[in-house]
Amino acid sequence: MESLSELLKQSAGMKSHMGHLVYTVFIILALWLIRKILVRIIMGQSDDAHTRYIWQKGLTYGVTFLGLFLIARIWFSGLAKLDTFLGLLSAGLAIAMKDVITNVIGWFFIMWVRPLEVGDRVQIGAYSGDVVDKSIFHITLMEIGNWVDADQSTGRIISIPNSFLFTMPLANFSKGFHFIWNEIPVLVTFESNWEKAKEILLSIALRHSAHLSSEAEKKVKEASKRFFIHYSKLTPIVYTNVKDCGILLTIRYLCEPRMRRGTQEGIWEDILAAFAKCDDIDFAYPTTRFYDNIREGKPGKEPSAQTGASPDSA
Repeated sequence: MESLSELLKQSAGMKSHMGHLVYTVFIILALWLIRKILVRIIMGQSDDAHTRYIWQKGLTYGVTFLGLFLIARIWFSGLAKLDTFLGLLSAGLAIAMKDVITNVIGWFFIMWVRPLEVGDRVQIGAYSGDVVDKSIFHITLMEIGNWVDADQSTGRIISIPNSFLFTMPLANFSKGFHFIWNEIPVLVTFESNWEKAKEILLSIALRHSAHLSSEAEKKVKEASKRFFIHYSKLTPIVYTNVKDCGILLTIRYLCEPRMRRGTQEGIWEDILAAFAKCDDIDFAYPTTRFYDNIREGKPGKEPSAQTGASPDSA
């Protein structure tokens, strides 16, 4: 009788597990079908790529969590020692799937704190690009830079684990200020009229970026409500410095993150055209030259001015 009772219990347990399995498969198929129908409806209602993307991702997350909740209720309702089971399961998962769990926690961090959004231009550690996707395990970037100059796309897709946000610095070009400072160094010879060159460079910079100053000022005021951001000057400026082979004039101006190469090209073209019209301004570059202080130096440095000797006797 005891053997028969054991057999009946085992048979009842197998039927129960089979029932759980059938319900699980049914829930998965039903939710998959519901998601597919809703996605098709949304795709037909909207032509905006960003809206379609947001809805598609939202439906995926919602259906996934709903499915996990329903399946958990089916399988865990019959467990008498649920707390012990969950404790052992959690300990095993924490050891075996540490990286996966950290990525999931990173996803919650991204969804709650929102340090980046799809479409933002970011740099995470050594990786830079435009965010094209956020998932529960990784962030997907369209890479910029690397072997391509001036922050333009390389065409490569980079997947970065969400856990990197806890171990690597994140720079977001699109958050807060919404503009970046760019600098263009222009090197002219010592013999050039550097004051005139500086005026030309400043006028060119103002022509290309002065219109951004008022908009940037509004963005600074908005960003200062959340961050300690303060700028006393948002208009373009030209700095002067001296290098080994000439006078360095550095243009500093505001631009939009994705327009850095375009604005730099426009400014350089205007500089080349303006300097070509000036006989007293020349670009400097590393060269070898012989300097005659008597003929090229200042009058006070000539031997005749210091010792009374004639230039010919020096």
